[in-house]
Amino acid sequence: MQKKQLVNSLAALILLTSIAISCFSAATVNAQTQAGLKTYAFVGATPNPVGVGQQTVLRLGITDQLAAPAYGWTGLTLTVTHPDGQKETLGPFRTDATGGTYALYTPTEVGNYTLQSHFPQQTNPEAVNSNGLIIAKGQVLLASDSEEVRLVVQSEPVQAPQTVSLPTEYWSRPINDQYQSWQTIGGNWLPASNNAVTYNRIAYGNDYAPKTPHLLWSRPITTGGLIGGAQSGIEGDITNQRITIGDAYQGKFLGSVIMLGNLYYDEYPTTSKIHQITAVNLHTGEKLWSQTLLNNLTLTRGQLMSWNSINLVGTYPYLWATANSATLPLLGLPSNAGTTWCAFDPFKGTFVYALYGIPSGTTVFGENGEIIIYTVNQNAGYMTMWNSTNIPLLTNVPTVGSTDIQQWIPEGKIINATGNAGTKDLSGNPAPYALTPTGLAGYMWNATIPKGLPGSVISVLDDRIIGGTYGSTGVTLWALSIKPDSAGQLIFNKSWQPPSDWIEGNVTIAWQATSDKAKDGVIIFGEKETRQDYTFSVETGNLLWTSQPRDYLDFYTMGLGATSARAVNQIYDGKFYSAGYAGILYCYEATTGKLLWTYTAKNPTPEGQTFDQWPLYPMFIAGGMIYVIHTEHSGFEQSLPPEAPIIALNATDGTVVWRADGLFRGTHWGGYPIIGDSIIAAMNTYDQQIYAIGKGPSSVTVEAPAAGVNLANTVVIRGTVNDVSPGTNQAEIKLRFPNGVPAVSDSNMTAWMRYVYQQLPKPTDIQGVEVTINVIDANGNYRTIGTTTSDDNGFFSFTWKPDIPGKYTVIASFAGTDAYYGSSAQTAFFADDLPTATPTSTVVPTSATEQYFLPAVAGIIAAIAIVGVVLGLLLVRKRP
Repeated sequence: MQKKQLVNSLAALILLTSIAISCFSAATVNAQTQAGLKTYAFVGATPNPVGVGQQTVLRLGITDQLAAPAYGWTGLTLTVTHPDGQKETLGPFRTDATGGTYALYTPTEVGNYTLQSHFPQQTNPEAVNSNGLIIAKGQVLLASDSEEVRLVVQSEPVQAPQTVSLPTEYWSRPINDQYQSWQTIGGNWLPASNNAVTYNRIAYGNDYAPKTPHLLWSRPITTGGLIGGAQSGIEGDITNQRITIGDAYQGKFLGSVIMLGNLYYDEYPTTSKIHQITAVNLHTGEKLWSQTLLNNLTLTRGQLMSWNSINLVGTYPYLWATANSATLPLLGLPSNAGTTWCAFDPFKGTFVYALYGIPSGTTVFGENGEIIIYTVNQNAGYMTMWNSTNIPLLTNVPTVGSTDIQQWIPEGKIINATGNAGTKDLSGNPAPYALTPTGLAGYMWNATIPKGLPGSVISVLDDRIIGGTYGSTGVTLWALSIKPDSAGQLIFNKSWQPPSDWIEGNVTIAWQATSDKAKDGVIIFGEKETRQDYTFSVETGNLLWTSQPRDYLDFYTMGLGATSARAVNQIYDGKFYSAGYAGILYCYEATTGKLLWTYTAKNPTPEGQTFDQWPLYPMFIAGGMIYVIHTEHSGFEQSLPPEAPIIALNATDGTVVWRADGLFRGTHWGGYPIIGDSIIAAMNTYDQQIYAIGKGPSSVTVEAPAAGVNLANTVVIRGTVNDVSPGTNQAEIKLRFPNGVPAVSDSNMTAWMRYVYQQLPKPTDIQGVEVTINVIDANGNYRTIGTTTSDDNGFFSFTWKPDIPGKYTVIASFAGTDAYYGSSAQTAFFADDLPTATPTSTVVPTSATEQYFLPAVAGIIAAIAIVGVVLGLLLVRKRP
């Protein structure tokens, strides 16, 4: 990751340099007459200073740019002088069109290093406006050495930017550009078909692939399920027929794409004359737009095309559809315009640009997301490579030597994809262009190949094309290099003689799978009648191994080829996975044929059913798991067979990660499940809804007594843990779960999802999730006081007696599971100290005399005294 950040930083520096170049406004100077043009070499290091053992980026080159991305200055070297005086030479290097390049370097000792770059004399390959100086084609550029630059290496490491860790909460698009590590979970599914000819169904970038069948949301693709109700007044005439699911021959959900966190799919069957493409946010289920693409076109692929030039480094997203004869007049094209592709904006669904005259051949994606077509003509003896981005008329202005030709601006254009390249020089005259050596748009090269190679192209690998023939008379394989420096070179051409029973039995042979890469790669063919695989090396063309016969039911699939939706054939991590109608998934070591493991999809309730073992059909490999699903060619006249499975297995050892019986049933003629952003999107033929499977968000609530708590009391802490995935807000679910949808254990997920989303009766053995109760006491101590488990209503409770007086903050936490991201909530209560006891005096009992006689005597005495006082007053008044 640190290396990637360094490279990204360098790209930013190059872009800043190119901006300065493109904005240079000084008057141009023609240097054509100079015998030799002086150059200025440069070198720099980032970071500087750097810690010993840390990596630094060394930038080197000259200040003059070149005419196009295809060009670069060559033979540059870099002298590194160590602190002890030892010299080290790096290189030679080739620059990009900016005139610069980089090298990663790790110093091994503390001290001052000295750096100096060296540019050798050479000629300019194409006229270019470099910093306002027009350098003519063929102009000699003189050798130069850079200034010496000191690289300070210290014992302490310099601080690197912090890497943003993968999310631990429910996440969504867009992904911030700074979160480079998130690319491992934000995958895309670009080929919009079930055709696996050039794609091995390995879904990279989905490391958070579902480990449970937890559903995020559902939405109907059309009316589905059972009809129900009486068809007539005849007693007992109640139908159990279903809405047609499209099998056979009228497939639905076919041609779907996942790109940048959105799902794009057709609302109508493949056979319909009407087509409407709908975009849905894969994380939320929200409908973004629904459009008819021109005259009811359907998707063929998505594209994420990276454009790297002096002026711009970035990716352009497109949705592609192939035009039909009625589309051409809308584009102003004649009927003989040839194959025409239309690009649409995935954000709005609006038209962007079109290419016509697309060549025939085998279509793949290039390393920068460009669409590449290889055309192999064995009779004429040539092979071409066409690149969808190598069309100068799609740039701002196709002027060779100007930065305009490096600006991607295709909007509103309708271009002949194989017509004249249309490039001009700085004077406006027609000029050749290194990227279009044939003079025609799109073509990167045209290579000579041996004439008469048999058969046709079978697969395109990283560095070669594999072609040939296969059938009951044998297998012939050939390989042609597609490396730029050896394109068209024959690598091998070999024939293999089959066993005699192939010819005698007139057996059926079909291609099954091919590795993505040539190194240790294989190509596999299946024989229908004996259910055996024959595996050949794509490095040599030699036969490597033959499998043992498989279950007899696999003859339904082994003769159909891997392009059929009736076979699972994938090569991943040196293993070959194959399954079919017999319901057994086989895992072989790809180069030896050693059987590593098998998995049998048994039907636990086979009585009265069609299948004892469920036929298995293709999905993909993602996150170290292989996913398979059941479907069948034609469906059934009445209701579909119940309890069909969707299964996730550990791709290494075949152990079951999860299996959901009855939750999904796939479609044979429609689109099989696809994955992007680690979320599976699948059409379910049981109810004809699209479901999203993935890890969802949760919500915790917690309460504690608001008053009346002291150290003598036991406190009841209670709350809920709910699933708050987008689907729980769907009207039909909110009506059934007004208090929210409880979160449940991973082991109960299949039954619970069928209950929540498909109205299966509520399971009786549901277990909730574990909740941890923590407190922060009055002394500021954070401590765990216990755990509890929620029930099938999402409710949990926990009793606890406070141990010190004061305020307590209570935190209830759900750590999360494979089905849910974690969540927490908090509340508070106050615990009073125990009441203080009030002191009491001892009361001495009184006698009857004390209680009655003495008070009476005291009263008499008081009365006598009062009488005496009154008499005294009267006597005083009588005196004269």
